[in-house]
Amino acid sequence: MVGVGVVILPQERWAMQREQWLEAEDMGFDHAWTYDHLAWRSLADEPWFATVPLLAAAAAVTHRIRLGTWVASPNFRHPVPFAKDVMGLDDVSGGRFVLGVGAGGEGRDAAVLGPPPSRGERHRRFAAFLALLDELLTYPVTDVAGDVYTAHEARMIPGTIARPRPPFVVAANGPKAMALAARYGQGWATYGPSLDLEGSGSAADQERWWDGLAAMVERFDAVAAAAGRTDRITRWLSLDGAPVFSLVSVETAVEGIERAAALGFDEVVVHRPRAAGVYAGSSSAYAALGDRLAGLRSLG
Repeated sequence: MVGVGVVILPQERWAMQREQWLEAEDMGFDHAWTYDHLAWRSLADEPWFATVPLLAAAAAVTHRIRLGTWVASPNFRHPVPFAKDVMGLDDVSGGRFVLGVGAGGEGRDAAVLGPPPSRGERHRRFAAFLALLDELLTYPVTDVAGDVYTAHEARMIPGTIARPRPPFVVAANGPKAMALAARYGQGWATYGPSLDLEGSGSAADQERWWDGLAAMVERFDAVAAAAGRTDRITRWLSLDGAPVFSLVSVETAVEGIERAAALGFDEVVVHRPRAAGVYAGSSSAYAALGDRLAGLRSLG
């Protein structure tokens, strides 16, 4: 079975966002996400709301759909207060929260608190972030004095509803991050390969992306095997890492979900279409995808 989820960007006031999250649940999506940024790329000067309050509000009005961050990072978060946030989101959602987490990009969030770290330092910080989050969310009291983070008698009481903690879906494209996903993740997430595009979302670019994604799946399988993982690490794909936005048409979305399933992905994520700019797509395609969700779950 393949699950399908949707990213809802945190750009509207709650009075409007509420309806979008309820709509996603009513349409039958399996999971719904929002970005964890302070500002994001071309939308930096547009409205952008905080992640944790938004997810808490969504958790309070929904009942079935899983909710998560796509994805949280150490760019502006410390694991001790963030673990409290995660425990709160798990509580309000009744155990439906999924922690999508990554190393963080090199954009605005990386520099908002000071000079951005080097790539090597960002990986070192991500490894420490994951290790401490894992411990904080698993045990009631944590004492760690590390090179990157310190937690002195950090208490997480009463703990999370999800046991032993909420699942981690670790975003990873390169081998070092993949090794962290294999160590800490219940899931591995990717947006696929980054390409130097030959055209503006051409068919050739799209095929190159799928070929690169297949190679990434093989690489992750090898990393997970080398790490000794014998349990299933759920595979998650952001379909909109491809050159062609998934919801330009329902046919494009369905084809992408089918091809992801054929590559062994368990869960696929699309973005709720925006009216213009990045992720601009068809609202009718979004509605039509909702009508197709039940049939798509039989893939895989």
